[in-house]
Amino acid sequence: MKIMEEILVHNEKFVAEKEFVKFETSKFPEKKLVILSCMDTRLVELLPSAMNLRNGDVKIVKSAGAIVAHPFGSIMRSILVAVYELQADEICVVGHHDCGMSKLKADAFLEKAKQRGITEEKLDTLRYSGVDLDQWLKGFDSVEDSVRDSVDTIKNHPLLAEGVPVHGLVIDPATGKLDVVVNGYEK
Repeated sequence: MKIMEEILVHNEKFVAEKEFVKFETSKFPEKKLVILSCMDTRLVELLPSAMNLRNGDVKIVKSAGAIVAHPFGSIMRSILVAVYELQADEICVVGHHDCGMSKLKADAFLEKAKQRGITEEKLDTLRYSGVDLDQWLKGFDSVEDSVRDSVDTIKNHPLLAEGVPVHGLVIDPATGKLDVVVNGYEK
């Protein structure tokens, strides 16, 4: 059975047996917090457990490396929507050790893309259009520095009201231990 077929078979049973009831909550985060975290599979359940979060407590936005790559991209928009439309009062960026983004190299990435059928012509079109693939596909050397960069991008955004705390944490994906990189309550 293919993955989507498995999902749909399970979902039919999930709905029929009213499993959704235990997840009922409102669209507004109880703890008035929006978290930007990495999409790493190890964090799906570990991060909320390590932070004592339940369904409905927070808004969670995910991106590779917990990076705000562009101040006017969809990640930043999602954070601002959480603040202005969904009543989040604080923001927390959570990076993690052993992140795949720390190993990302544009050349190796593009080689894998070519192996899956992306042509050099398409890459040339992107380059000609002004996309700097080396910069866009650049990883980071230090997760702490990457978290600080994302915190700074968020904190200095022209549409973020002054006084909204923006925190930065790093989680160990093996133990769940959290280390503070930026305490958003401090100036």
